[in-house]
Amino acid sequence: MQHGFGKIGFILAALGSSIGLGHIWRFPTATGQNGGSAFVLLFLAISVFVGISMLIAEMLIGQHGRGNVVESFKSLTNNKKTPWRGMGFVLFTGPITLTFYCAVLGWVLYYLIFVSFNLPTTLEDSKAIYDAISGSTDKLGYQIACFAAVLLATTYFVVHGIKGIERLNFIIMPLLFLIFFGLLFYSMSLDSFHKSLEFMFKPDFTKITSDVIVDSMGQVFFSLSIGAGTMLTYSSHVDKKQNLLSSCFYIVIFGILISLVAGLMIFAFVFEYNGEVKDGEGLIFNILPLMFSHFGSFGNVVCALFMIGLLFAGISSTVSLLEPCVKYLQDRTGFSRRVVSYLVTAGIFIAGIFVILSLNNELGKYLTLFGKSLFSLAVYLSANILLVLGGLLGSIFIGYFIKKETLKEWTKGYFGNKILFAIWYYSIRILCPLVIVIIFLSGIGLQIPTINLF
Repeated sequence: MQHGFGKIGFILAALGSSIGLGHIWRFPTATGQNGGSAFVLLFLAISVFVGISMLIAEMLIGQHGRGNVVESFKSLTNNKKTPWRGMGFVLFTGPITLTFYCAVLGWVLYYLIFVSFNLPTTLEDSKAIYDAISGSTDKLGYQIACFAAVLLATTYFVVHGIKGIERLNFIIMPLLFLIFFGLLFYSMSLDSFHKSLEFMFKPDFTKITSDVIVDSMGQVFFSLSIGAGTMLTYSSHVDKKQNLLSSCFYIVIFGILISLVAGLMIFAFVFEYNGEVKDGEGLIFNILPLMFSHFGSFGNVVCALFMIGLLFAGISSTVSLLEPCVKYLQDRTGFSRRVVSYLVTAGIFIAGIFVILSLNNELGKYLTLFGKSLFSLAVYLSANILLVLGGLLGSIFIGYFIKKETLKEWTKGYFGNKILFAIWYYSIRILCPLVIVIIFLSGIGLQIPTINLF
């Protein structure tokens, strides 16, 4: 990767990394499964009070380490044998995530090709289409082919480096926002829109449990790409004078915005057609095609455009998930970017086949661990364990292993105000680690003392 990001290109690439299936697919899914407003309010609070601070910390490591995940820590500690080399474990997060992430994007591609112009007219028909592509043996070949196509597209953009990613995001982000806000305005005309507002924003603190807290934290890390080495790797290609605070605000605010828009829109249609908010991974696939069918012939076009926008947004995220691993192996082995990219992709494809089969109605029972399908286990492991652990260690490194005066020098362009720096410094040293440790311990089964907080 010979060239660096421009200022706008970096922000768009970071947005592309965070605004993908994490906000559009996983946020409504997790919201429906975790009681609506309880999950949403926790997600918002953690995004603002933890997410921004940790994004800045991870970006600082890349911006001043100027290398891949491992080399950045070596550079900042000035020690080639530093124990912080162990942060290389985050390089596994991207490939693990891609095994299920690309599978979901494969469903999006299938819907684009085979469903957009043959939309279901009842909720039962819509669920039958989703069940067929996600769990039917008859459609298994289509699912694997679409999964492979998404992986190949991801590899193509990774091979062509930062400038390819930058150009991709200049197209994707405006298209995605245009489609989403158009759908939001339409959903506001429905009688059920007020139910969606209540479900997402009417406080119900009785639903705040340890599981909801764990999932909300995992969603913040998943949607903001914290702890996977993505932001570290991207920021290693930006100017050292780049204003990371403003970049983080753009990423968090627009990420929150697209999440809320997706949730309000989707739940409005869920209530409109008497769907189930706890439909899980199939929520948007069950509801949105049915919604589009009510637009008549225009709905076919809107559905196709929506799936294109979702597909490209998702691929922008998959590119960011593959990049840290590829960059490290390229630097480490000396092999070309093309060779490394396709070798890693081949491994993800093989593992992804088993993840896909774990959802199969006939074969899934043979592919479970700890009571979870391999698909659900991959989601849980990446979002609630690896990302959280990676983010925690990154914040500890910045807060305790980089001198305070050094951090002041690095951030003086945007933390010139002593109060702002003090707030961030306290957050990264005390608040973020404390919050993360409590939630992380819950995530691995060590329950925090208070299970129901109200």
